[in-house]
Amino acid sequence: MEVLQTPAVAEKPAPSRLWNRDFFLLWQGQTISQVGNQAFVIAMAFWIKEATGSATLMGLLMTVAALPGVLLAPFGGTFADRHSRIKVLIVCDLLAGLAMLGLGGAMHHPELGQRTLIALLFAVAVFGGIVRSFFMPAIHSAIPDLVPRDRLAAANSLNQFSVQTSVFAGQAVGGVLYRLLGAPLLFVVDGLTFLFAAGSETFIRDTFRKKEGKPAGSPFRAFLHETAEGLRWLWQRPGMRDFILVACLLNFLAMPMTVLLPFYVQDTLGLRPDWYGFLLAATSIGSVAGFLLAGSLRLKGAARGWTLVTGLLLGPLFFAALGFVRVPLVALAFAFLSGLSLGLVNIYLLTLIQAATPPELRGRVLGLLATLGGGLMPIGLALGGWLGDLTGKNIPLIFGGAGLLSALVTLFLATRKECRAFLAQEA
Repeated sequence: MEVLQTPAVAEKPAPSRLWNRDFFLLWQGQTISQVGNQAFVIAMAFWIKEATGSATLMGLLMTVAALPGVLLAPFGGTFADRHSRIKVLIVCDLLAGLAMLGLGGAMHHPELGQRTLIALLFAVAVFGGIVRSFFMPAIHSAIPDLVPRDRLAAANSLNQFSVQTSVFAGQAVGGVLYRLLGAPLLFVVDGLTFLFAAGSETFIRDTFRKKEGKPAGSPFRAFLHETAEGLRWLWQRPGMRDFILVACLLNFLAMPMTVLLPFYVQDTLGLRPDWYGFLLAATSIGSVAGFLLAGSLRLKGAARGWTLVTGLLLGPLFFAALGFVRVPLVALAFAFLSGLSLGLVNIYLLTLIQAATPPELRGRVLGLLATLGGGLMPIGLALGGWLGDLTGKNIPLIFGGAGLLSALVTLFLATRKECRAFLAQEA
């Protein structure tokens, strides 16, 4: 039996300016909660290290926390298309906040035993990953409804800027706060930041309405049908489909370089591990610069399309060039330029997909994007470690090979007529 489509849509008058009340409420809540979330990541890592000393357990914890977002994002996108995205954000932040407060409370009772506390930490990490699989498609689907269409790139830029700067702030103060407060209080602080975000989101004006009509058959079948509908819609648009697949493939090709970066710092540059952090920071600062540049430039049509292709070409090539660099300051400059190029690409890519996707399908398409992008990364990380051992940590070979393959993939993309049309469309 065929299932009747019942997409959910948000009908709301277009805002007249970027910094309107609703967007600011969303932005401020997410900025605060992101700082808290970074504090949680640091507290989690240090607590596991001090309690067990096991790198394997730490890696397993990070893996199980990330997996739900990869596996469940398409279903989270379908849920965001069926229900009010603002309410989804409120519930997700509320659930995450309560889970963190519960974990912090449990950590104040050491009589529970180390094994019980570790099990609780794993449970909360997995639960947080599940919540994020619903939260991320919802927030990326909600932003286009909160800002003027011609300022969507700027809104995405501001959102990513707040995320990245919150990472900096959380990482900068997280270690100090862990030493002063300890893990239990840091978990409580993280929970409070999520509750603050939920409270801020409750004041966003929400005019969400569902289309009339009920699905035929069971609700579960209808849900699966709607999830598949998003995949079919994306697959039938070769320009968008190919561009997303190429972007995901480039992420995959970058992973071997990411794995071998610490070896590059110590074996090629001959520097202390501090410089590993410096290179990561240079890349992140470049990304922030790319976000801001994308938000300030109002490129349209072919100019934006060629800017995207150029960014896709230069980003991996700058990073691959590190394998042949022996001067630390030049390495920092290349890392910054790589981050800038890819930061610009990420904002324009997200904006194009948001603008090109019908509102009732936006959550599903963005959920699929998260799954495709995240699904290949663990494979790339594993491949990078294997290639490193196989080649005796031949940094120039692996970095150069990854950069060359990335360039060939991008040039192939530029030859595709459908991709050029997608990149040049109005957003």
